[in-house]
Parts: sequence; structure tokens; C-alpha cells
Amino acid sequence: MPPTVDSPMIRFSQVVKSYGDHVVLRDLDFTVAPGEFVSLIGPSGSGKTTILRLLMTLEKLDGGTIEVCGDYLSHMKRGEKLVPADEKYLREARKRIGMVFQQFNLFPNMNVLRNITEAPIHSLGLSRDEAEARAVELLEMVGLTDKKDEHPTRLSGGQQQRVAIARALAMRPDVLLLDEVTSALDPELVADVLRVLREIATSTDITILCVTHEMQFARDVSDRVMMFDQGQVLEDATPDKLFNDPEHDRTRRFLKAVIDRA
Repeated sequence: MPPTVDSPMIRFSQVVKSYGDHVVLRDLDFTVAPGEFVSLIGPSGSGKTTILRLLMTLEKLDGGTIEVCGDYLSHMKRGEKLVPADEKYLREARKRIGMVFQQFNLFPNMNVLRNITEAPIHSLGLSRDEAEARAVELLEMVGLTDKKDEHPTRLSGGQQQRVAIARALAMRPDVLLLDEVTSALDPELVADVLRVLREIATSTDITILCVTHEMQFARDVSDRVMMFDQGQVLEDATPDKLFNDPEHDRTRRFLKAVIDRA
């Protein structure tokens, strides 16, 4: 069933994730509406990236459930029971979700165009002509049309990250996950990547979860900002409310530390 305003695009229900004795996420509950841009902020180790990795099925749940597009992500129905999803189910579920990582993870042996077209051809069954037409559109969006025949090693870090964004969008995801996508970039390259993300946020209906320490970007682009601490949502509010009038002292101290460091 496709999500509606009353049916979230993403739903975490009592999600638990541990590594040994260390509990990273504790009975985590939250929802994200279709088309929302939600920024996740908080100190390192608070569970933000783990949320993205669970959505990409790169990690397994230790408790609770996750739903995307109204369907369970890591579980599937078997009769009346909910059981862990098999690999075939997970492959289909992953097609709805794209992720851009801190590191660009481009294929160095392929030019930019092939980096963007390989997954749509092999995973979505697009023809090469269709995939290339889509890739050229996306390269125009990220300002790299003239780089389609270059190899990643000949691009700057900011250009590589923009190619990685185009590659994620080429899969036509319902949900896009952004994990500190500017953290590996030199400061002068950050602005171009943030410009592209602003355009995606305003010109598409993709649901976006963004882990970031770019507080001004989160303030400008987000519909909601969620402050995490010790595996829980400490505060969930509009950017105006959270940045101007946070409820918790922990949020105030975190924001002051990050903004003073910027």
C-alpha cells in the first residue's frame, strides 16, 4: 500500500540495536512523512548513522520493526506471522532506498556515466539508452554534464560526491539517505554539494533522512530536525523551534559546541 499523509513513508517501532553489551538504539520510535526532509543531529555515537545503516539493511535489528512505504523492511509476512526477511525480499526492499555515504565509493575503473548507469540497468532492468538518458539528466542537475566521460580519479572530492548523489538518484528511490556527505570534503568544496542537495529537497518528492553537522544547512532545508542522544530522540521539532528555542539543555549545549567549532 503506498504511503499517504496519514501513512508514514518510514516508521521505526520499538527498534533496538546493540553491539555486544553496548546498546546503540533503545526502543526507538519515530515516523517520517512522504516527501519530508528530516535532519538527524547529535553527538558522535548517538545512533544517527546506525539508523541509516538499518534502513539500508546493512545492519540487522535486535528488536522492533522498520516499515518503508507501508511494508516491513527487515521482516516479511509468513501466514499470520512476522519472520526475518529472506535475501530475495531484502533485494526488492533495497530498491526503494538510496544512500550517499561519507566516502564516495565510486568505481574507479568506470567513467562517470557508467558509474551512474550500471545499477539501473542491472537492478531495475532499464535499457542502456534509457539509463544513459536518465544519467545525463541527473548530471545536468548536479552540474557535471561535461564530466560524463571522465574517471573518478580525475575529479575533485566535491565532484565525486555529486556523482555519488546522481548515482543514488538514478535508482529512483522513494527514500534517500545522506550520511555526513560533506564531512570528507575540503571546506571550499562543501557549498556545491549543499547546493545540489537543496535543489533535490525543493524540486523532488523524495523522502530524505540526512545525518549532518552542517547546522545552517539543516536549518535552511529541513522540514524537521531530530536531536539524538544515547540512542533516543531527545528533541523533534521544526528547525525554527529547535535552533531558536530548544527544550533541552543537552540540545543547547550540543548546538553551542557545534556552532562555535564551525
